[in-house]
Amino acid sequence: MDKEQLAEKATEALRPFETANLMNTIQNLTLKQIFTHPAFLIIVTAVFFFGVVKRSKTVLLTLFTLLGLIVIARFAMPAPGEELSMKSMLPFIGGGLVIGGVIIYFSLIKSD
Repeated sequence: MDKEQLAEKATEALRPFETANLMNTIQNLTLKQIFTHPAFLIIVTAVFFFGVVKRSKTVLLTLFTLLGLIVIARFAMPAPGEELSMKSMLPFIGGGLVIGGVIIYFSLIKSD
């Protein structure tokens, strides 16, 4: 197998991970599909148990942030073909403030 064939196979294998394809997939996913995917559930459960066993506030806050960003991205992204408007930005702004407030509270204000 020469370099050109290898490059073509790699290009075809990575094509689903192009930004346009990923954004299209994310926009068409529902929260139910995301939160019921077995790989997602296994990863989240493993990280959660690691954070609880190690009593790591950083791991648990990171997990909270990632889950929050998934929910925010689902509600804040406009449908395909629509432009970004202030109405679609409100959930992103509000969710970002909530996530930021929780992180600041637990990491800076509340002490053990």
